[in-house]
Parts: sequence; structure tokens; C-alpha cells
Amino acid sequence: MANTFLTVDDITRSFALPNGGQYVALKDIDLEIAEGEFISLIGHSGCGKSTLLNLMAGLDQANTGGILIDGRQVTDPGPDRMVVFQNYSLLPWQTVRQNIALAVNNVMRDASEAERRERIDNSIRMVGLAHATNKLPGELSGGMKQRVAIARALAIRPKLLLLDEPFGALDALTRGNLQQQLMEICQQSGVTTVMVTHSVDEALLLSDRVVCLTNGPAAGIGQILKVNLPRPRQRLEVMEHPDYYRLRSELINFLQQQRRLKQHRQTLSANLAAFEAAEPTPTAPTTAMAQRKLRIGYLPGLDVAPLAVGMERGFFRERDIQVIPVVFHRWQQMEEQLRAGDLDVAITSASAPLALALGLNGQPAWPAITPMTVTRSGNAICLARRLRDLGIQSLEDLATLKGREWPLRLAIGQKGSMQELLLRHWLASGGIDPDRDVEFQTLSPLAIQAALLAGEIDGFIAGRYRVAKSVEAGLAFVLATDLDIWSGHPEKVLTCHEGWAASQESLLLEFCGGLIRAGQICEDGGQHEGLVGLLSRPQWLGNDSALALQRQFDLGNGQASGRRLPLNRYHSDRAHVANSAEGAWILTQFSRWGWSPFPSNRLELLGQVYRNDLCNAALEQVGLPALRPERQPLPMACGLPFDQDDPIGYLAQLPFSHTTTQAVVPLPSGDAQRTHADH
Repeated sequence: MANTFLTVDDITRSFALPNGGQYVALKDIDLEIAEGEFISLIGHSGCGKSTLLNLMAGLDQANTGGILIDGRQVTDPGPDRMVVFQNYSLLPWQTVRQNIALAVNNVMRDASEAERRERIDNSIRMVGLAHATNKLPGELSGGMKQRVAIARALAIRPKLLLLDEPFGALDALTRGNLQQQLMEICQQSGVTTVMVTHSVDEALLLSDRVVCLTNGPAAGIGQILKVNLPRPRQRLEVMEHPDYYRLRSELINFLQQQRRLKQHRQTLSANLAAFEAAEPTPTAPTTAMAQRKLRIGYLPGLDVAPLAVGMERGFFRERDIQVIPVVFHRWQQMEEQLRAGDLDVAITSASAPLALALGLNGQPAWPAITPMTVTRSGNAICLARRLRDLGIQSLEDLATLKGREWPLRLAIGQKGSMQELLLRHWLASGGIDPDRDVEFQTLSPLAIQAALLAGEIDGFIAGRYRVAKSVEAGLAFVLATDLDIWSGHPEKVLTCHEGWAASQESLLLEFCGGLIRAGQICEDGGQHEGLVGLLSRPQWLGNDSALALQRQFDLGNGQASGRRLPLNRYHSDRAHVANSAEGAWILTQFSRWGWSPFPSNRLELLGQVYRNDLCNAALEQVGLPALRPERQPLPMACGLPFDQDDPIGYLAQLPFSHTTTQAVVPLPSGDAQRTHADH
């Protein structure tokens, strides 16, 4: 934000409990506020709204992170910030003038008596209390008392005005009048304002942006809603604005989703406790063996490197986990076994958890979660060699083939996968309609090379391992990579059933911790030769993979360019984060191509599926710092960044969009399937 006045930087605030534990009120809060902006904080009780306000005021200190005002860190209260509380905080034996004078005389000690008196009088006139200057608080109505508190706050001309539910105890008529006065005062003075409120209508009337906090404990920012209603505002004009009820519905929807998500997790915990209480207790050795086995599905590719390294280095064995890897050659078969409970977890496409939870591809909805991202990037789009002979060297060149080589036959490994979403997005950015101009063929990774050789496909998208093998065989050339679409996108994630994760949380966290440690080794350049040797073993990628893994192919289409195949990211740059913002982009693409209506309860759905709390617990177990998803828009190479707070606005700008919306998507229950949690 260009004119940032206040910065909340990675704030976490926890409080000690009597039993020795910690209650985390706020976690990983990042927020930038512009000078003169009016911000409202909204959320259910217990979400830390007042805690955040106290941190801004300097009345409390965060455990980690910091707050900057005009580039200076907030460490204690100061006259550049004033707080207006719900209970007025007036001295009952002091008159209106005297209560305001307390603040003015304390701050303006070097000013003359005339200057201070003028400041007090101006503040009293500003809130319309000239007739009550000499009255005591006991002689004033609730609305008048609150106006005194506001006048006292503004009398010292603070840079930041902090309001903690200032109108919560007032009747509707008084509240409405004071809201109007507050708007006028803030606009006249230009003061930056942050207000805590439980009222959706109040937030929309007063605010430039509404910051919505998720449920506590460990509350974070769930959504930031821009209120682009024209100023100056009048209540009736605002309510008649065509965008008002859309914005109001968005805020109410957020609060309802947070309530349902909290109820869902409480129900899941209660059902799990009841299940465990009702189940007979087996003998100790049987229980230990049952709880320490973990069956994981995967398809051969570089994404299995952390699993292979973790098993080779004994990271799972040292935690008494017997990992049973199960190899597949078709994504559909692996997902079927995951659904059936024959697998505990699987390394899937980044889009799979949401596709499973929504019940895409004709399947029933299944309560999938992802506790961590396994790999990022590593894909490339390849075309058959004959297309290079036609002069195709760019996406623009490819678009010129319309009418000559159409429809284009492109292979994908799995319908609805992250690779297909990236390929479609890239094609559409060049004016190619994926639904009209392209024929997609779903082929197993092993079948792609044979299809190229037979001339049955014109190209494909795949990971670096498959790409390198096809290029090495002289069957294809690379036209684009992740860097041309979305650098650092999630590629493969760990996916499991929500009920299984709840019943086997300790096992899951220890397994994730092993994958994280292995991911560090996979990115260590000094370990590359050893990694190639490990992955070349028959149980992973096979003997013929070594050459493909060792070679770096130039992407200059026959001329040296210095561009190389992108490497997979296993650990660096926050690679493990289970990022719900990235999930929101995936939802936009499901909707864009008409596969699923865009859910209005997206935050509830994303909160259920993306479990970064589990990722951070696993990181903590292995001695690494927690990772938080960032709120900045996701940069896309097409030039249109994705803002997680405005997915519908993003969709409206995309070409070839078949977007539809849905009021509420019924989410699958995590307690519906438990049989496989007790193998």
C-alpha cells in the first residue's frame, strides 16, 4: 500500500492459562492501513478484535511481530493514539469541559491557556454539546456521554482513533445519529480510524474496508472486504445503493460460515470422543501396531522424492511409523482406494482435496483435507517436434494454428488436476478457448510418450521427470514452463480423510514432520547425486530415470537461451504451507470451466479443507518456525493477479468463463466414514 500509515506485521498474541498452558488469541496477523482510512474489525465474540485494538493502542504487547505507525514501532500508549471505549470512561465528578480538559492539558502542556481553551471549545462544538458544557456525566444521556468521549479523543488531534464498540450500549436512534456525526467528524479531521463492531450495517456505513476475523482461538484474518460506496454517505442513500445488499450479504455470509465451521469441528471432536469411548480397548501390542502403520499412495514422479528420502534416512522408522508405500499408475485408481479407506493418505494433485470435497467427476462428496503441500512447481508444456517444424515458438504462434491444426490434441494426466488448470489458464491467456479449440486426452504418465511416438497427441503438460524423458527421446520440445503461468504454484499435496486425521493426529503430524525434514534434503544441492541414485531404484522411478534427472534441457528451441526446466520446490520459500488462498484460485477455475458452481461459502469450505494448523504443528515438532499464508494477491504470469478477497471480481475479468454461483455448498461430514481409521 503506497501511503501506508499503520502496519501490523505478523502479530501473534497468546495468554498464559492457570494450568500452565497458553491461549492463542491472535495468530499471524498482517494488515496495512492507509492514512485517513476508516477500518472496521468484525467477527464473532472471542476472535480477538479488542485484543488487536489494544495492541494498536500500545496498551498491550504482542508475543511475536510488531506494529508500526509512521515507521515507528508501537511499544506503549501515546498521544498520537486515542481509544474510545464502550463504557465512556468519564470521571463522574468532572464536567464535560473538565473531562475533555484532562486530555488537552496533559498533551498540550506547552500551549497557552487560551490555545488550550480554544481546542476544548472547538471539540465540544464539533460533537454538538455546547449546551451541556458544564454538566456532569450523571446528567447526560448515553449518547451524550459517548460524544464527550469522542470529543476528548479528538481534542488532542491524534493520528489514530481507536473505537471499541463505541455505540454498542446505545438505543437505535441515538446510535444512528452518532454514527452520522462520527462519519462527518472523521472526514473533516482526516483521522485514521479503526473500530471494533458487531454490527454489519454499522461497518458498511462507516468503513472503507471491513477486516473479518476468523474464530478464536488462534484467530486470523479471514477476509478483507472493500466498501466502495461513495462518500459523503447518508444512511438512506447507502442502503439504496445497488452494491449495499451484496456487501451486506457477503459479511453476513462470512459470519455464518465461521459459525458453521466452528460447529463442524466441535461435532467432529465430540463424535470422535464418543467413538473412542464406545470402542473396546484391544491389548497394548495390537494397539501400538495398529496406530503406527501408515499406507500412502503415490504415482511415480519427482514429487515422491521426500517420501523416498524420508524412508531411506529412517525419518519415519525412528518415530515407530511403519510406512507402506503403494504405487499406482492412474490417478483415478489411487483416489478410489483413498475414498474406500484402503489408503490412509496419498500424494495427490493440489486440486484433488477440493475436487473430492465438492464431489466432482460424478463422485459423492468426500471430506478431504490437506495438512501440507509436498511440492511446488516443476511442470512444463511440451509440443510434438513436428509443430516446431511449423515455426511454433510461443503461445502467440500456437494461436495462429487455428483452422490448420485444430482442435489441438493435448494430453493431461488427470481430469481436473492442477496441471490441467494451469494448461487451460495458459491457453486462455493467449486467446485459445480450451473447450472449443482443444481436445483433452487423459493419459497415464506412462502412456504419454507412446502417444507422442504414434502421433496421437500434439502435446502435453507434465512434471519435469516426464518432460525430460520425452525431450531426451527427441519426441517433444518445451514451449512453456511454470514460470510462464504461475511460479511457485502448489503441485502435489498430502491428502487424507478428515475423520482419519482427527483420530490419528499424532501419527499424521509425525509423518508430515518426516516429509518436511526430507524436503530440506531434496533441495540441498550437495545431495543431488545421492537423490538421483535413490530415485533411480526400481521401487521409485526406475533405472532409466537417472539420465532424465541429471540433464538440464535448454528451452531455446534449438538455440542457447539460458532458460532451463524449472526445478521442483520441496522446502524453500514457504513451500509446505497449506494455503487456502491458492485453494480459492482453484475454486475459481472449477467455476470458470463450468465444472462446479462457485460456492458462496468458500471460506467455510477452504477452512475445512486447508489445515495449515496441522502443518505448523508438524513444523514445530521438527524444530522449524511456523509458516503463514500471505495475504498479497497471487501473481499470475498472464498479468491479472488473483485477490482472494474478491474471487468473483477476478472471474469476471477472465476470458472464456462459464462461471455460475451457488448459495451454499453442503460440505461432507468428517465423521461419516470412520472404518478405515482403525486398521
